[in-house]
Amino acid sequence: QVQLVESGGGLVQPGGSLKLSCAASTRTFTSYAMGWFRQAPGKERQFVAAISWGGGSRNYADSVKGRFTISRDNAKNTVYLQMNSLKPEDTAVYYCAADRSYGSTYSSDYAYWGQGTQVTVSS
Repeated sequence: QVQLVESGGGLVQPGGSLKLSCAASTRTFTSYAMGWFRQAPGKERQFVAAISWGGGSRNYADSVKGRFTISRDNAKNTVYLQMNSLKPEDTAVYYCAADRSYGSTYSSDYAYWGQGTQVTVSS
């Protein structure tokens, strides 16, 4: 069982930056690939980024490539999402997810989820 707790969301102006964190409670953090998803009101949950167990492989949605960076610190059992050049369309609840497999962009393939953190991009 893995418990995930996101933090770092908030209100930011267009063009600004935020860094989300997701702390995992597990003794085997390196056994899990990690992902970030987001869900805007009235829309389906959408893949944002994923990172492999050791951090050597990363994958991004086209909509965030070049603006967002996923990283992990295995010593701290934490995964991060650095978000730069934020746009109003990035407004959503952002969720952290974990699974033993890496590479999927489908939310149904992830076994564990956090409660989400709200990101609002508005002037």
